[in-house]
Amino acid sequence: MATVLGSVRAFFAQSAFAIDRENAGDVVARERLLDRAMGEGRFRKSSEKLRRGRVPAEGLALVARDGDGHVIGTVRLWNVEAGVDGSGNPVPALLLGPLAVDSDHEGKGIGGALMRAAITEAASRGHGAVLLVGDAPYYERFGFFAGKTAHLVMPGPFERHRFLALELKDGWLEGAAGMLVASGRRFGHELRKAA
Repeated sequence: MATVLGSVRAFFAQSAFAIDRENAGDVVARERLLDRAMGEGRFRKSSEKLRRGRVPAEGLALVARDGDGHVIGTVRLWNVEAGVDGSGNPVPALLLGPLAVDSDHEGKGIGGALMRAAITEAASRGHGAVLLVGDAPYYERFGFFAGKTAHLVMPGPFERHRFLALELKDGWLEGAAGMLVASGRRFGHELRKAA
């Protein structure tokens, strides 16, 4: 992770922001940023049903910080099962979202840098695919397309043309069909184990 983030920092050093791993001190700033960027409606989305009560996939909660260390962007990825394969086995994958950048910092390449860092880190950790619900024209430049999700559904209302996937390993979603199901660790599970 340090190598990936270091290279992203070096590439964007002239841009006065850095991509870093989210830490516990970022939670309030992240939530305020998401409230401003997405409003209350974000809690009613189908993707939120898969995230609720879960922690992000290991090492895949990233933030962008300005020169003063303030959170100005966020992206997180979540463990899910993308239906089942032809033999009925669950297909592990990641669900990306939400991706948000502070409105005062839009147009500086921060969203793209967060996406590239998240995809690179997911691939380096051995994940096979990333799914999301979002604007196809924006996410297609990162390799996300609707074709790989044709036989998958979200748990609740969603727009089919906005349900996109990127295979990190060729053929990972081949034959995958069914509903996305949360599979990541539950929030607070680590605290109960420690007690």
